[in-house]
Amino acid sequence: MAAGQIVGFALPGDFLGMTTSGRNSFSADAISAVEVCRFSKASFQRFAEDKPNLLRRINELAIRELCQAREHMVLLGRRSAEEKVATFLISWRDRLARQNGECVILPLPMSRQDIADYLALTIETVSRTFTKLERDGVIEIISGGVRLLDAARAEALAAA
Repeated sequence: MAAGQIVGFALPGDFLGMTTSGRNSFSADAISAVEVCRFSKASFQRFAEDKPNLLRRINELAIRELCQAREHMVLLGRRSAEEKVATFLISWRDRLARQNGECVILPLPMSRQDIADYLALTIETVSRTFTKLERDGVIEIISGGVRLLDAARAEALAAA
């Protein structure tokens, strides 16, 4: 994946590219196999017009995305690297749990560089922070992700 500003990681079922204009100001890169459904704005609007449940769900998704963007702006502010990484892990866990139920093992299909770009940190800082969290017994680094050993401690760091 090319280096740049990463503003989020999508999961199955997420909407990408909802805009008010006819053009997107960002791109998306897949880090694993994906299935994409593309809709023209006009035909999707016609389809959704008489489906209040769909419109309600799209509104919920848009509000969730807006909340995540606000939380991300705060995260990029005056937080330590440890707090940023813990917040990322807890947020990722919560998003995965909405899809698959509670989980202790957090797959991290994105690279450490992607995480660093997302958190406005260097890859070295992310790696050192993962190592510190492991040394402190908060996580265990495993192939393809991490095991959350002390969720309460990670949540406390995220809430700091």
